[in-house]
Amino acid sequence: MSTRKRIAIIHRDKCHPTECGNYLCAKLCPVNRAGADCIYPGEPDKKARIDEMLCTGCGICPNRCPFGAIEIINLPTTLDKPPLHRYGENLFELYSLPSPMFGKVTGILGRNGIGKSTALKIMSGIIKPNLGDWKTMPDFKQVINYFKGSETQKFLERLGKGGISLSYKPQQVDLIPKQFSGTVRQLLSKIDTDSLLSKVALELDLVKVLDNEISTISGGELQRVAIAAAVLKKANLYLFDEPTSYLDIKQRIKISKYIESLAAPDTAIMVIEHDLIIFDYMTDLVNIMYGIENGFGIVSGVKNAREGVNAFLDGYLKEENVRFRDHAIKYEKAQDVKTSSRTQLTSWNKLTKKLGNFNLTAKEGALYKGEIVGILGENGIGKTSFIKLLAGLIKPDSGALGDNVKVSYKPQYLETDSEMTVGELLHEAAVKYQHQLIRPLDVEKLFTQKLSELSGGQLQRVAIAHCLSQDAQLFLLDEPSAYLDIEQRLLISKIIKNLAWERDVTVLVVDHDLMFLDYISNKLIVFSGTPAREGHLEGPLKMEEGMNLFLKSLDITMRRDVSSHRPRINKPESVKDREQKAENKWYYS
Repeated sequence: MSTRKRIAIIHRDKCHPTECGNYLCAKLCPVNRAGADCIYPGEPDKKARIDEMLCTGCGICPNRCPFGAIEIINLPTTLDKPPLHRYGENLFELYSLPSPMFGKVTGILGRNGIGKSTALKIMSGIIKPNLGDWKTMPDFKQVINYFKGSETQKFLERLGKGGISLSYKPQQVDLIPKQFSGTVRQLLSKIDTDSLLSKVALELDLVKVLDNEISTISGGELQRVAIAAAVLKKANLYLFDEPTSYLDIKQRIKISKYIESLAAPDTAIMVIEHDLIIFDYMTDLVNIMYGIENGFGIVSGVKNAREGVNAFLDGYLKEENVRFRDHAIKYEKAQDVKTSSRTQLTSWNKLTKKLGNFNLTAKEGALYKGEIVGILGENGIGKTSFIKLLAGLIKPDSGALGDNVKVSYKPQYLETDSEMTVGELLHEAAVKYQHQLIRPLDVEKLFTQKLSELSGGQLQRVAIAHCLSQDAQLFLLDEPSAYLDIEQRLLISKIIKNLAWERDVTVLVVDHDLMFLDYISNKLIVFSGTPAREGHLEGPLKMEEGMNLFLKSLDITMRRDVSSHRPRINKPESVKDREQKAENKWYYS
């Protein structure tokens, strides 16, 4: 039984012992000053290490470390055993695993940095669990014994006997071109043992790119190639880590239906997904993961999808009597703004723009102060091009744009090799908007890091903070929810709502997360047409009108959840689905 009351996390990338005055943390530590070695140089990197059995949790070292490299985390009193896996001394640790169920799609729900991907890597055999002993590594029997008396024990025993074959779709599909050169067909043919490539390529819309070089295809195409690679491998447990990133809403619906169709009496599916509407749509069961970001992660018991999602939003697990968030996430739909009482900011009329073989057209429309307009449409249909027209980055071929306004633009792609630090980029934002942007977005701890060192989610939050801190009248955000978890997405939406209200500015948001746009938008712009050929803009429209138009094109209907009031997609041909279609109400009122 573990007697630790707390764990110490040392962020190695932030620990610089020589730059802080030769282990400032050790010099200040009361235990060290009393003669013991609670904080000491680690091997082989000479970064600080903390003996968790000696640590008293006084809080001095995390507060005084100039680089924010130390976290002291109190463990829940309910934890009565060592971790299933720990990455090393003073690094992240994971407790337990999610529960696959044959014939079902089980979703794993939780914020970033809580161990979801680690759990899937353990289940797929990429990581061997060490039961907290990273030096000697326990054998498989000890790991099975860790789960004695649980369903996970039966799963691991079956896995150990070769009764389970796994296929894993990793999170970072952008790494595929760095690991493989050749065409899509060449890559997938290596895995296609049952001659299913033609069938799978058709179902995943990959036929047109089969003979393209992997290095030339888009992020959405890479995602579908990764899913195809996972499915072509013969398995009875499929693990999908964020299968809808880079995909538009139409593709997300199609992929979620496809993943759901893979479940069978002898086949189990597990999915990590941050688009809550899609997550809810494709899963039957849910494991919630909670804990402290980059500190530790715990897996809850299994729940049905509706109850699981609502429990996650509540931040409370009734069966375990665990509150893992100090507040519930309340879903409140944005209200339509009456434009008659608003001041017009800018407008457009009969815009056309030709970009290669693609033609964009927009009849007429206007934006008003204080409103948030969501932009919906497939990939390659002109959403980003329209944003760039408003930003003045490209000029229309014909038609008129209204008055020039001050614009702040966050682009879709955030790749940067900049050696600038986050603190340098956000210096003015930190002075003017410490409480409105810097603290809520939790970017202060990143100030000493270079932009080139940030993860996708960190870079996204920094880019949003920078964009929203500008002195502008019109804010244009292209896919701000990418790389962010569910909690972060809802937080961003609240920040944007407050910005529009307090500063009486206008915000346009392009995104593929329907719940995010439904939560944040007063009005909608809807794009239709043929991807890569032509795009037509309609709007801004009232929420109900815009959603009805868009959902009808997808052939899906949406309702409100009775308890949480969040939007949910109706199952195809369900009673609710048929009723709403009969009344021509694709979107709940």
